[in-house]
Amino acid sequence: MTDQSPQPATLGADLRALRKSRSLTLTDLAARLGRSVGWLSQVERDKSEPSISDLRAIAKCLDVPMSMLFAHSASPADEQGYVVRAGARRPMGSGEEGLIEELLSPDLTDDFEMVHSTFQPRSQMQTPADRPTQEVGYVISGRLDLVIGGREFSVGPGDSFRIRHEPYQWSNPYDEPCVAVWVIAPPVY
Repeated sequence: MTDQSPQPATLGADLRALRKSRSLTLTDLAARLGRSVGWLSQVERDKSEPSISDLRAIAKCLDVPMSMLFAHSASPADEQGYVVRAGARRPMGSGEEGLIEELLSPDLTDDFEMVHSTFQPRSQMQTPADRPTQEVGYVISGRLDLVIGGREFSVGPGDSFRIRHEPYQWSNPYDEPCVAVWVIAPPVY
């Protein structure tokens, strides 16, 4: 009888998932990095450890913040792949626009990811996003203004919304933070 439990989240597994979510082959990404396919394959299989410079280049090619490639916190072996404790969430992004995000999913190897987002008061997205995803958001607290596909919406606690591969932009022009949970498919972080 073989053990069918999920493998623990690793940098290599996350890199592979991110690469595939962007429809890049090993050859494509290796060429962009100026590295060999063999080297990249070893990194994705956790057989080789990339340098800080390599991680910086990988993050740039995959359009993710460096924090996504560093923050692999240890969790008890029996919880890996199943449970993410509140104090062990992986931070994503720099928070420059006033958005603080944390990964709620155990890793990036599923067909979707869940993200906890906190939109700071008086913050807004500087450049509209248009990514090949389907996204659903649920507002826990606060208010958020959205422009989805050219239509304007204001959402508050208990409201949910969907974005289907169309341009969108958010803003929180209010005095209170807005907290929301997003489900994004395929994973983009």
